[in-house]
Amino acid sequence: MNKLVSNLAQAVVDIADGSTILLGGFGTSGQPIELMQALLDTDARELTLVSNSSGNGPTGIGPLIEAGKVRKLICTFARSPNSLNPTAAMFEAHYRAGKVELEIVPQGTLAERLRAAGAGMGPFFTPTAFGTRLAEGKETRVIDGKGYVLEQPLPADVAFIKAHLADALGNLTYRFAGRNFAPVMAMAARLTVVQVDRIVPVGSIEPEFVMTPGIFVQRVVECEHVPLDP
Repeated sequence: MNKLVSNLAQAVVDIADGSTILLGGFGTSGQPIELMQALLDTDARELTLVSNSSGNGPTGIGPLIEAGKVRKLICTFARSPNSLNPTAAMFEAHYRAGKVELEIVPQGTLAERLRAAGAGMGPFFTPTAFGTRLAEGKETRVIDGKGYVLEQPLPADVAFIKAHLADALGNLTYRFAGRNFAPVMAMAARLTVVQVDRIVPVGSIEPEFVMTPGIFVQRVVECEHVPLDP
């Protein structure tokens, strides 16, 4: 099945209101900036975004929040304002105004919730956040003298991720740290949309170098990366 789409607009054309969208990236490494920019041009609203952070610059999450498209953010690190990039402060301003909900999830717990969703697993116990405010409202247990918090899988409607190479079947490779959350996000979403640096012929990626198999990918778009402002 050919999973290539011709442009970014086609890649995000049917994102529905109220969707939960996973956004790959650790800081700016592996962040699907162009897909997020394309989402700005759609009518989708009331979105729940899942990301490592709340954004850090004039592209990505900040403009989506500023445009009023985001209802809730699930992240590990809600960044403080960056005076050099005022858009980075967009989340804090909207959060303090009650316009955006926030759920903080420890980074390892976030990765495991995504992995559990992709693997079809149920809830799991983790010692992370036991005894803290992040455990409030969640089931806790003490097992063999150690406290644990029950965490839920985190499935999503859509994942936006960035890869280095892809073929028409959706097989992906990543470049260095750009891999980060992308493989587990691709597994946890019903629709995975990938922006890639380059499309290569089917069969040119050796099987042992495939980092995300095409079975977890539905759309691939090749696009030129737009550098972030300094």
